[in-house]
Amino acid sequence: MRLHAVVADPAVAARALAGGATVVQLRLKGRPTAEVVSAGRPVRELCRERGARFIVNDDVEAALELEADGVHLGREDSGAELAREAGLLLGLSASDLETALAAAGSAPAYVGLGPVWATPTKPDAGEPLGLDGLAAVCAAVSVPIVAIGGIDASNAAACVRAGAVGVAVVRAAADAAAVRKALDGADAR
Repeated sequence: MRLHAVVADPAVAARALAGGATVVQLRLKGRPTAEVVSAGRPVRELCRERGARFIVNDDVEAALELEADGVHLGREDSGAELAREAGLLLGLSASDLETALAAAGSAPAYVGLGPVWATPTKPDAGEPLGLDGLAAVCAAVSVPIVAIGGIDASNAAACVRAGAVGVAVVRAAADAAAVRKALDGADAR
């Protein structure tokens, strides 16, 4: 769970995997399941070839059809029970301590927490937590936290030092090699 690359196409997935992404999360917001499945097949194969986990965003049915490793659900998404019954790795979204504690109560494999910093990828995400907010949530929640929101090579290591097990990147997915190098450097300190 060290480096999640959140992608919408196979080209970015391939670049992220070559750069050291350990998880690829296919995010195709609002698309029909059949379209997600079609777009997800080549991404799934790339993940299998590289030994990375393949996660589908928001769509449990697509995750099942693609034989994905897991599914990531937002706070308003349904399907957590179906995902668990099917043995899928379950990730849940949170934006603050309250929502992180609620998500942790559902016993997911991880909680995606953010935004840590402001991000143009999701302008409606709410107030950024900053490193202090991230650290406070990591200390209070018993499940692994994956930080998201405004993360790139310049600040990824700080997220891990604040207590996150890893980071998720959207805009920086194509620059996964630099992000991974920064994360690996966090361990050296």
